[in-house]
Amino acid sequence: MKKVYIFVKRILDIILSSIALVILLPVFLLVSIAIKLDSPGPIIYKSKRMGKDLKTFNTYKFRSMKINREELHSNMSHEEMVTRVGKFIRKTSLDELPQLINILKGNMSFIGPRPWIPEYYEWFTDEQKRRSSVLPGISGLAQVKGRNGINIFKKIEYDLEYVDNMSLWLDIKLVFETIIQVFKKDNAEISEQGIKEEIEDLKRQESLTKAI
Repeated sequence: MKKVYIFVKRILDIILSSIALVILLPVFLLVSIAIKLDSPGPIIYKSKRMGKDLKTFNTYKFRSMKINREELHSNMSHEEMVTRVGKFIRKTSLDELPQLINILKGNMSFIGPRPWIPEYYEWFTDEQKRRSSVLPGISGLAQVKGRNGINIFKKIEYDLEYVDNMSLWLDIKLVFETIIQVFKKDNAEISEQGIKEEIEDLKRQESLTKAI
């Protein structure tokens, strides 16, 4: 049954992402123009993430920083790096819209564990790596349960719960709960420091496992 739903889910992803891209084309154009007028740099920000079956791919987002992080050679704080337009598109989650292209390409789904940078997976246990047995999503169970307000281990726990219980009903439920979360705007993003702290937590987990 799960394999059947995975097939159906992919068909729905293709249909819905295609429709959404057409309907949201004016929004794409307006945000793109705003980004270009606000600061120099590319409109789209690409970031390498881990996808299904531990295969890496590039996620697409509207650029919300003054310059790409890879090009950053200054002591600016995270807040100082975010542009005026960037603050708005992050609060409204409009920066995530280009990930519809990822869905259409088959790298992502609407619902699934969030795609994380490869560095996380260097410290995962085999059980934790199961979160990559399905396509990553724009939103997921961990996002509606607390987004970045919960610790890394709780996020993984929710991701594995989704992997084990994925269904059409659960996906529909998570879509509506995601919309509510967007309006709440709680714990919407994680800072560079937050990412480093989560990776350190995973490293400590590995050290404790080896010590036992």
